[in-house]
Amino acid sequence: MNHTESMTTEQIWRAVAAERTIMAELLADRAESDWDHPSLCADWRVRDVVAHAVLCTRANLGWILVNLIRARGSVHGALRDTAIRYADRVGTRELLAELRASAPSRFVPVGTVPADRLIDMLVHVQDIAIPLGIVREMPSAPARSALDRVWATAARFGIDERLAGYRLVATDIEWSAGDGVLVEGTAGALLLLATGRAAAAAQLTGPGAATLIADRT
Repeated sequence: MNHTESMTTEQIWRAVAAERTIMAELLADRAESDWDHPSLCADWRVRDVVAHAVLCTRANLGWILVNLIRARGSVHGALRDTAIRYADRVGTRELLAELRASAPSRFVPVGTVPADRLIDMLVHVQDIAIPLGIVREMPSAPARSALDRVWATAARFGIDERLAGYRLVATDIEWSAGDGVLVEGTAGALLLLATGRAAAAAQLTGPGAATLIADRT
């Protein structure tokens, strides 16, 4: 993997706060139907993504354990179910207010680091924006730090299974990873690809892009 110097922890937290604020701004004047629109996350509406972003700023160990038990030990199931339950319980305006209030939070759920919160917010803003037809360019420096974290924890994203045989090269910053057929895109597009978002395909170029798209259709 080739990259330039990553962001400091302070810079990461500022970027996280910025993405939370952006998410709130994107949704501030949207209709209720937009809040109920499917996001890029399977089974999650836009409001469920917002609920997840809010809950991540208060997920202490006890809360995590209780909800893991309710989801029979499935981390994915616990994240999905708690977000949906909370979104169903809290009204749209209150949820938006909580998202805004959470922007400066530097809470780190057990087992994670600040860079994980950065990945979460960068990607979840796109999970909302893309289905609603909103163009929000992902900032390249935070995207690079998020990509570094994804590759450092590749197993949890299934990188070896999904992206083996491809070389990913960013077109807007100095960053590359992997070996094989070339796939190019902005750091933001590569981050979406690395985290399993099929919507990234339209933003990719290079001889490997067509193969990636074919494998996912």
